Amino acid sequence: MRLIRGFRQRHFHRGGCVATIGNFDGIHLGHQAVLGQVAEKASELGLPSVVITFEPHPQEFFRPDDAPMRLTGFREKMQTLRRYAVDHVLCLRFDRALANMAAQDFIRKVLVESLGVRCLVIGGDFRFGRERQGDVAMLQQQADFQVLAMRAFEIGGERVSSTRIRAALQQGDLAAAEKLLGRNYRLSGRVVAGDRRGRQLGFPTANLHLSRRIRAQCGSRRAPVSGVFAVQVFGLEREPLPGIANVGTRPTVDGSQCRLEVHLLDFAGDLYGRHLQVEFLTRLRDEARFESLEALKQQIRRDELRAREFFEHRLNEQRRLAGII
Repeated sequence: MRLIRGFRQRHFHRGGCVATIGNFDGIHLGHQAVLGQVAEKASELGLPSVVITFEPHPQEFFRPDDAPMRLTGFREKMQTLRRYAVDHVLCLRFDRALANMAAQDFIRKVLVESLGVRCLVIGGDFRFGRERQGDVAMLQQQADFQVLAMRAFEIGGERVSSTRIRAALQQGDLAAAEKLLGRNYRLSGRVVAGDRRGRQLGFPTANLHLSRRIRAQCGSRRAPVSGVFAVQVFGLEREPLPGIANVGTRPTVDGSQCRLEVHLLDFAGDLYGRHLQVEFLTRLRDEARFESLEALKQQIRRDELRAREFFEHRLNEQRRLAGII
């Protein structure tokens, strides 16, 4: 998959492409249905597939102090898009110039002159251009290419959306989020040096550097997840590895910055510099302030016991379904 930043004349000189447009935050089942249609149409026409997306998220541009939380950072979004037969991602910088671009100019400059779009796959409620003047009807009337408008993807009689997933995560309902995402929720980051407090407590942790936007949301009502979780970790030679993760500000030690700290069960090794993906499986408890480090240490022991019981039950269930037991 090739990442293209900014549009210019012309990216695809022969034949053009099949494209879709959106923020694709979370890449949930609704997004996946669109990506599947793009891949199918691209294969039919023998053309490359292109996802057009924006950075920053348009709502972060218009509402910098009150934008909805991101489900995924930019790198996580790119990693996930690789799974869906996407050939190219065109990332447009959402700035004042793009926000003020008329819908007709977006069609001409980006879709026609830059990409040579032959087919555009979009959701039926798609809006674009200055003051959201452009919609599916405009595209179908004015664009000189095929426009496929997809119906909303529903589960339980409700549209699958990033908003529903945010609400499920904030309520600690990881099962509901998984159902809407089609996979477990993940955060990722590179392991950086911490203050080694976990090691002093007897539970060494990998301190993952989170994206700036997610760090800024930590401790607020808009944070994607917070608390203590049983997780599995990807990005190491032997994966997935079971662990316990804490997402929060560590109030017992007067922490102020949001951190994702992961203690891998029965693991010894150097993780500094590794880029890890942390998959959240079940929520164990809220983050809390304890009277002393000893009280915190005792709680971590209880968290570890609960996590081990969870993983044992999960393994037994997997064996039962496989007919092993």
